[in-house]
Amino acid sequence: MPGEAKNSDLILRQANQSLVNNRDYGGRRNSIGRRSAALKREHAIRQTKRAMAIVGAIVFAAATAGLILDGIGVGGVILTMLAIFATMSAFIAFSRVKVPTRDVLRGSDVKSLVGRTELWLESQRQSLPAPAVQLVDTIGLQLDALGSQLDGLTDNAPAALEVRKLVGDHLPELISSYTSIPRHLRGEAQSGGSPDQHLVDSLGKISTEIDSVTRQLASGAIDNLAIKTRYLDYKYGAGPEGESSQ
Repeated sequence: MPGEAKNSDLILRQANQSLVNNRDYGGRRNSIGRRSAALKREHAIRQTKRAMAIVGAIVFAAATAGLILDGIGVGGVILTMLAIFATMSAFIAFSRVKVPTRDVLRGSDVKSLVGRTELWLESQRQSLPAPAVQLVDTIGLQLDALGSQLDGLTDNAPAALEVRKLVGDHLPELISSYTSIPRHLRGEAQSGGSPDQHLVDSLGKISTEIDSVTRQLASGAIDNLAIKTRYLDYKYGAGPEGESSQ
């Protein structure tokens, strides 16, 4: 419909402008947010410490053997170097931080929700059309701002529960519903538009809602916080009234 197309164009223009204004935001580079970047950095530090501890143990064992045996010879040196190389290779191969599952997102406490959601979104980017990727990157920036407001809430606070529903449940559900559709059908027009268009429209609405929630929390209007999730209560392939069009 003309009105919906105009809204979608506006959403995409805003997303593009946001990305231009926030490129390499906070030095996050390949991460869509500061919190996912922090999780990766913490994971890398832990892995590095473990690798160095094992390398230190290997060197200590080699040195001890050298003292006991009055030298380990060229063969011993080669074996030691191979053991160090194998250790470093193994840690490099398994150095990537584990992507949380949707069940983990649902059960996350309010302080870890944002970073884990950002990690999950990053893992989905390659499955999304370009306009949706741009919106996901914008949502990553918004989640950082939202996270700053959530830090002061308890897990059982009404606002925290509603945010967890929006960020940890509805957002992943939206993207998972889209990625469950075969790739060759995602661009085909159905009742009310194609799955690609539905995804972009709904991500735009979620982006707007995250911004609204962040502003409400920042202003202290927690008692008045009301997240509107009715627009997410559909599955892809459903018509405007929620009835299946297939």
